[in-house]
Amino acid sequence: MNKTPGLSYRDAGVDIAGADLFVHTISALAKQTHNADVLPDVGAFAGLMQLNTQGMQKPALAAACDGVGTKLLVARKVGWYEGLGQDLVAMNVNDLLPVGARPLFFLDYIATGKLEPEILTEVVRGIANACKAVGCVLLGGETAEMPGLYPKGDFDLAGFTVGIFDAADKRVKGPVQKGDRIFALPSSGVHANGLSLARKALFESAGHDVNTMLPGLKNKLGMELLTPTRLYVNEVLALLQDCRPHAAAHITGGGILNRVRRMIPDGLSAQFNPSAYPCPEIFHAISQAGNVSALEMHRTFNMGLGYVIIVQADDHPPAPWLEVGEVTDGDTHVCIGGLCV
Repeated sequence: MNKTPGLSYRDAGVDIAGADLFVHTISALAKQTHNADVLPDVGAFAGLMQLNTQGMQKPALAAACDGVGTKLLVARKVGWYEGLGQDLVAMNVNDLLPVGARPLFFLDYIATGKLEPEILTEVVRGIANACKAVGCVLLGGETAEMPGLYPKGDFDLAGFTVGIFDAADKRVKGPVQKGDRIFALPSSGVHANGLSLARKALFESAGHDVNTMLPGLKNKLGMELLTPTRLYVNEVLALLQDCRPHAAAHITGGGILNRVRRMIPDGLSAQFNPSAYPCPEIFHAISQAGNVSALEMHRTFNMGLGYVIIVQADDHPPAPWLEVGEVTDGDTHVCIGGLCV
């Protein structure tokens, strides 16, 4: 009697041998980020790292979790993925900075319908290079092959980071006061927020595609949107050696208006000078393509400022920090040009 051959995991769409080979490849990239605090795993199923709390009175941990959103869809159309790795790291480690935390380690999670080793290795290479740039260990991660949940050729990314700071040494120390000055670090472009609006305006409303070359842009539209998120760790931590901001924010979801609004107490207003900093041309292109109002642009995108601090009047952050405004009395929390919220 003939019997139908039994099913295997590979028949169900999951290639264990391929996954093992991929893990071996990316493990080498991760090890390039390791330092003396990483402990041998000795068969453990978790990354191991000792805490160096020397000189800290009250060591505390900070954690963040984020992804890259629909920037993935642009990368798929362009066929370039390495920048997504930096986006993933930056969106997480930059969020540790407003409390003065130094990133210790990073974990990535990749979910896919079908393992594509070349593409995903490119992503992990970007993750590893970004981690090395900010002194953060790529301690581990997970790659999940899930046919049926994700179609072939589709994948999603998530990142997780943990940092350390001394809770007894308040590096960001309010309150914000009248007369404080506002400084910022420029963004590199859209970063990894608002891509759904950018894609709808540029590709659906205006009919452009990733190969369109628009006036004022240095790259084709797809590559312009894929410009990696800036890593602010080194610049911010260097500044915090000598300066104690009254407030700080990484400008992500909610855009420049809503992020800064959360920094300003009632009765005060952050008055920005738009002529004090460059607004990348990609934002003008998005606004024009979709007839997007200035208010909607400023509450969706960073509009050229990726990290903002508020310092007392006699503090003078050095270049590349730009002085972009001041804190005054006011009934609105933030004013940028004629936009006030």
